[in-house]
Amino acid sequence: MWKAIRPTVKNLRYWQLGVLVAFMLVWQLVSRNQQYAFFLGEPVKVVARTWSWFMPFGLGPSWLFPDGLPGNADIYGHLGTTLLETLLAFGIGTLLGLGCGLWLALAPVASAIMEPYIKAANAMPRVILAPIFALWFGLGIWSKVALAVTLVFFIVFFNVYQGVREVSPVVLANARMLGASQRQLLRTVYLPSATSWVFSSLHTSVGLAFVGAVVGEYLGSARGVGYLILQAEGSFDVNTVFAGIVVLTVFALLLDGIVGKLEKRLMKWQPRSGQTEKL
Repeated sequence: MWKAIRPTVKNLRYWQLGVLVAFMLVWQLVSRNQQYAFFLGEPVKVVARTWSWFMPFGLGPSWLFPDGLPGNADIYGHLGTTLLETLLAFGIGTLLGLGCGLWLALAPVASAIMEPYIKAANAMPRVILAPIFALWFGLGIWSKVALAVTLVFFIVFFNVYQGVREVSPVVLANARMLGASQRQLLRTVYLPSATSWVFSSLHTSVGLAFVGAVVGEYLGSARGVGYLILQAEGSFDVNTVFAGIVVLTVFALLLDGIVGKLEKRLMKWQPRSGQTEKL
């Protein structure tokens, strides 16, 4: 019987869904104790809060709202602000990391000069820069974008730098023997070598872009999902805090999925290990 239900490629989604359902059931059972519910929240109320954020007034299953049907669809403006900050930080941080990583990987002298400063900047806790960015850029979106850029930049930079440095000397020597110019080497050797490293870093950068945006909102803002979470924390509304976390997680996964689709499209040339029926 175990062989029939053991995890395989075909039923893997059902196992993943089963883990989620089991987690939610345990959470709901534990939260029936009001002392635990105060700290852990209640999954039904988290779902109700999330629903009321997105649905117009009066729409929703009655079992979610025993005290009446709330809902005013007030999340869209806050979520739009957070997503805009995240996308701007993700794009700017990726471009800066890609450009600087390529430059220093291909310029050994500049790399040797800048190495201690890059390491020092990477070692710095970037959250402490939030007040400085707020002073420079104000309390609008750009202070949050700047903070998130500092998180995304170093992830992309180090992966691109390492990817270019990992290029085989034999491949480079053969390309030069065939008369390849520096520009041709960049396009046909260095960039393909770094591409897999770049996409690996982008999957991590998605979450960090959200982290930077939300932390910036948390430290000083009048809009955004981080602002909603801060307001809920001030009133000890743990269910709203978890609802904000759920919303951010879902949209981070969606953005990561888009990166994954783009990776599959651009990395068709890369051989992939075949999947087996049994894990």
